[in-house]
Amino acid sequence: MKIKNLKTYQKMLIVVDMVNGFVKEGSLADTKILNIVPRQIELIKENIREGNLVVFIKDSHTKDSCEHKRFGELLHCVKGSSEELVIDELKQYEENSIGIEKNSTSFMESPAFRNLLYTTTNIEQVDVVGCCTDICVMNGTMGLANYFDEWNCDVDIIVHEDAIATFLEDERKNYVDAAKLLMEQQGIKFVKKLNK
Repeated sequence: MKIKNLKTYQKMLIVVDMVNGFVKEGSLADTKILNIVPRQIELIKENIREGNLVVFIKDSHTKDSCEHKRFGELLHCVKGSSEELVIDELKQYEENSIGIEKNSTSFMESPAFRNLLYTTTNIEQVDVVGCCTDICVMNGTMGLANYFDEWNCDVDIIVHEDAIATFLEDERKNYVDAAKLLMEQQGIKFVKKLNK
């Protein structure tokens, strides 16, 4: 699928930070995040098949990025390293998507993502998957909800609960629960696949 005129898209799937630096290697990686990949693949394939827009958000920092200080000087997803690359399990879907780098915990602050929003003016639904639930997923979706409210855009934001995770999730359960509560309070919907 080639990316068509961005004004024609009505639905967008955002895949947040499914990069090596959060999943496979580095100071903030947790291989348990791989457990959500099969559901993500289902959703990515479904959206590509339906002709929807798929966007891969990729954490990407310079070594002197201010964000590192917020995480105890833990360098992560440094430009030019393998940590900033989408994990191998999802890499094949990049050719049918738009890739956007971000230098903060919110994809909404990425100038490239803002430009994408200015162009995709007919979006009615945004689905979100990825990591980390209590940081990048929450910050991005909360900012997105505020953006749509500011511009009076009636857009549903749906987070797929079975396709999100965070590092050290058992230890960070309070943060994850709080993040979900805050997102729901903002009108962001949570769904998960029904087991048959």
